[in-house]
Amino acid sequence: MTKLHSPAELEALRSQLVSARDPNRTIVTICSGTGCPGAKSEALYESFKEGAEGLGLDGRLAIKQTGCVGFCERGPIVIIRPKGIFYQQVKRADVARILDETIVNGKVVEDLLFVDPVTGKRCPVTEEIPFYNQQKRIVLSRSGEIDPFDIRDYIADGGYRALAKVLASMTPEEAISAVEKSGLRGRGGGGYPTGRKWRSCRQAHGEPKYVICNADEGDPGAFMDRGLIEADPHSIIEGMIIGAYAIGSSEGYVYIRNEYPLAVVTLRAALAQAREYGLLGKNILGSGFDFDIRISRGGGAFVCGESTALMASIEGKPGEPRVKHTHTVESGLWEKPTNLNNVETWANVPLIINHGAEWFASMGTENSKGTKIFSLVGKIQNTGLVEVPMGITLREMVYDIGGGIPGGKRFKAAQTGGPSGGCLPATLLDLKVDFDELTKYGSMMGSGGLIIMDEDTCMVEVARYFLDFLRDESCGKCTACREGLDAMYQIVTEICAGRGREEHIAWLEELGQAVKYASMCALGTTAPNPVLSTLRYFKDEYGAHIRERRCPAHVCKALITFRVIPERCKACLLCNKHCPAGAISGEKKKPQAIDPEKCIKCGACRDVCKFEAVEVQ
Repeated sequence: MTKLHSPAELEALRSQLVSARDPNRTIVTICSGTGCPGAKSEALYESFKEGAEGLGLDGRLAIKQTGCVGFCERGPIVIIRPKGIFYQQVKRADVARILDETIVNGKVVEDLLFVDPVTGKRCPVTEEIPFYNQQKRIVLSRSGEIDPFDIRDYIADGGYRALAKVLASMTPEEAISAVEKSGLRGRGGGGYPTGRKWRSCRQAHGEPKYVICNADEGDPGAFMDRGLIEADPHSIIEGMIIGAYAIGSSEGYVYIRNEYPLAVVTLRAALAQAREYGLLGKNILGSGFDFDIRISRGGGAFVCGESTALMASIEGKPGEPRVKHTHTVESGLWEKPTNLNNVETWANVPLIINHGAEWFASMGTENSKGTKIFSLVGKIQNTGLVEVPMGITLREMVYDIGGGIPGGKRFKAAQTGGPSGGCLPATLLDLKVDFDELTKYGSMMGSGGLIIMDEDTCMVEVARYFLDFLRDESCGKCTACREGLDAMYQIVTEICAGRGREEHIAWLEELGQAVKYASMCALGTTAPNPVLSTLRYFKDEYGAHIRERRCPAHVCKALITFRVIPERCKACLLCNKHCPAGAISGEKKKPQAIDPEKCIKCGACRDVCKFEAVEVQ
């Protein structure tokens, strides 16, 4: 490897790498993001290598481990390129068949294909799968295609071309203007205009200046940043270098969750390779510009997703927010001007430089440009990472991409924006998803968590669950958040326990507004959203809990009872055998009965009954 000393040398290397590729060579790509190794994708990789060697296919076949391809519900995933044959839930026992039938004989292994649950059609290639063909994957375009541990794959695919362009032909002012014109807004949750932040940081007095990538992804069910780092780390690094050049920084940090070991390993390897190739460090590409990046591992505090708490943590202090009398672009890390953007924001920057601000601004809505990555999870057929244009509707995401609700159940709500987001009802399924629309209806974009709930979800319990999470994650520094969230949690817990009172609803609304407006940081100001939004759209459920002592979704244990329907019971005794509390009794060939005093309401009886003879009231 030779260190690259100029943009010309980078382009020469790219041409060399591309010309050395055989466009007709078959490549087996195996998803090796965090989810698929849990489903034995590492063993698949070894099996493919051994099988290819045994069949003498080494010369005509490449086997590559990639990052997450997004369709986590169907992992482990193997894609045969360049044809794009998509195999799902592949096991080691399937490897021999794939090598023999697909690689050697050019046939498709039918039982490994994705079957569209709506049409029943088998989809042999990625482009035919609704989960993919309804997306607009620009940030995720390389995910699942390149080896994240090989910088040459990234360079061959156009990587670091934007950096070379900026260093060779653009002033810092021009780089900032391009980002401003694109309309890119921060993807970490706040939605602040990225170019405006860069400009403020460049104009701020004080040296040195820092750039930070926020990879402290703490939302339950969210894995957008993790997936991007594990699949395409150099896109983030390239964006950070361009941002550093624009604001005049020579030092950067990636603040990443300690619970993301594979992402940390991937990022560390990418940074090392970037230094080896002269793309980080001194005199990058012979431009005279110096910049390097360090990794700072977080301790798992949700509040450290907030900018000032994150910076305090990097400094070795407790991860607590501070009052922003002065913005962090003027006084941030070590009281120096600091520009903080999240993983997805940085990964958009090279795309804007390469394709132009107008290209980026042509996607999305008037005030929310480009695309957004969501982690689509919960009661949905197709879970995983999706990238969609801003302005897509919830309905399109739930039904066209997500495949709808399992078991024919009704859609009930979608929570956007993580634990501090709001819950939107079925009447808002046609709501356009962008920064402003979500805020207007009591939710928020957040970093991109999207949790789908069905008819069996109790919205009061959902509010209680997220309040419990948020009060635990509050740093406790300000009274409104510390005491207010706990008080709200206690009230909602009383309601779920069947001890709710009519005045509790008014108390929750009043407390929610107080916490929202009196808290110091964004954790506190957004934390009441789950309660306020469920009160706004599902107040009747609160009323049922309080006035009727009934949980309509049959979730809250204090408000439900289990009973056997005699005319349906076949006396198979399965419920009797599986009851952990010994609450079910009855003779053979006679209907069973549940003792309400002994019943712990675990639902085991209902789960094992084949005749739907156990009902919840």
